[in-house]
Amino acid sequence: MSDTSVHPASRWKGFGKRLIARKPIEQILRESSNTQMKRVLSRLDLIAIGIGAIIGTGIFVLTGVAAAENAGPAVIVSFIIAGVVSGLSAFSYSELASMLPISGSAYTYTYATLGEFIAWVIGWDLILEYMVGAATVAVGWSAYVVSFFKDAFNVEFTPKTTQAPVLWDSKNLAFRVNHGAYINIPAIFVSLAVTALLIFGIQQASWVNKTVVVIKLVVVLLFIFGACKYVDRSNYAPFVPPREGSSYGAQGVFKGTQRVFFAYIGFDAVSTAAQEAKDPQRDLPWGICASLGVCTALYIAVSAVLCGIISYRELKGVASPLTYALEFHKNTKWLRIIIELGAICGLTSVILISLLGQPRIFFTMARDGLFPRVFGRLHSRFKTPYVPTLVSGVVCAALAGVLPVDILGDMTSVGTLLAFILVNIGVIVMRYTHPEAERGFRVPGGPWLIPIPGAAIALVILVLSDGPTIYRLFIWLAVGIIVYAVYGFGHSRVGNPERWSAEDMAYFQDSFGDDEEDAGKGAHDKEPPQMRMPEPRHHEQHIDG
Repeated sequence: MSDTSVHPASRWKGFGKRLIARKPIEQILRESSNTQMKRVLSRLDLIAIGIGAIIGTGIFVLTGVAAAENAGPAVIVSFIIAGVVSGLSAFSYSELASMLPISGSAYTYTYATLGEFIAWVIGWDLILEYMVGAATVAVGWSAYVVSFFKDAFNVEFTPKTTQAPVLWDSKNLAFRVNHGAYINIPAIFVSLAVTALLIFGIQQASWVNKTVVVIKLVVVLLFIFGACKYVDRSNYAPFVPPREGSSYGAQGVFKGTQRVFFAYIGFDAVSTAAQEAKDPQRDLPWGICASLGVCTALYIAVSAVLCGIISYRELKGVASPLTYALEFHKNTKWLRIIIELGAICGLTSVILISLLGQPRIFFTMARDGLFPRVFGRLHSRFKTPYVPTLVSGVVCAALAGVLPVDILGDMTSVGTLLAFILVNIGVIVMRYTHPEAERGFRVPGGPWLIPIPGAAIALVILVLSDGPTIYRLFIWLAVGIIVYAVYGFGHSRVGNPERWSAEDMAYFQDSFGDDEEDAGKGAHDKEPPQMRMPEPRHHEQHIDG
């Protein structure tokens, strides 16, 4: 009789190989070219998605906080440094997005470079950036709506239905009950409204996003040019205030950088729409880099004007610094109301893009077998991942309705930093494992000059985050590892190809209903969108026209 026993060392070796199993590039590109999502997003749409995701809480809140508590007028320098740091990761995202143009963002890139387990960790981590991030912004949206109705119409809403019933006591590191509030209804409303819009279709959502982006860009420019006449040069002196404890001085400038860095979060959301882009390999780098460049310029201009029209010390503890600063000047009520309206529009687009990105990550993970397969189905009419969109929206609404903005915001930040680290590492790995793969964009300076500083700086900022925030991140990741062990490990397409029968694949194929214009044509009969496949090439290009 043959010996069927397996040596423990061999078993552990096989287990380790499973954890580092990488998804083949060829499979990723094949899935991208065979997508049944509607490819309707142009280069301008992708740039608008990036701007819509970036400009939000950062420009309307963080500018004043960083100036008052950290850098003084030198917050302008903090924004410049943070923009450069974000640009390092943006270059890496651009290269991987042009090489692997499929929904999933950092999750997909990590799966192809560092293996399944790390990909799962980053996919689980991205929930913090997108779903929890959307809840964070929804809470801020609620506060601006309340302020807008008070200033514009003299209507005041009761805190019982516009504030979170749970608060976070950072001093004692404990939750406490807010006895004056029951539920944040506006935050729930905007979360569910955006969810419904996204289920109906990416094209409709894109139209709404472009409209909202135009409105908030106009509002930001109105502040810059409308308030610049109130600038008093004496407010810039001293430009770098003398150090006071842990505030101000050179150290304060870098602490300000750490704080305003999170105002740049969102440009990576462009890559989650890869399968709905008309020409992803060419346009994704444009969407990422152009949106980040526009937002960096606006952040610098807004911080310069803000610090010029009011002393930075007056901004301490102020949640709406732009409108607060204008209150010190005559005949500015009209501008304050417009800015509040712009903030509402700005935050709406951030929620929209966050709830656009999260379902597409769930969708991609389900197609890989790491999430229940129901998350990988498309709506038969709208061609949208409606199940993960609905789940993301409902969970977002629940979080926004009961939790405060500070605890949600901190979790969003650390989750994003971890993604930045792994994407930068992924560029280095891909340069050596797939040097001949076609790249619509290539990080300048080789595989080390930009990705290494990008990963290192993101790691430093992550390590310098508050202790409780780091602890919550580890707890969240531990929960994710348990979910992977219980479900993902045993259902993975890469690790368990024999378990994926024709019936399993037909389950996804059945979700590809017929378009009205293709009536009578089955899903199998439709010709998939064409895309450029990897070929040996002698020259790589940077972002081109």
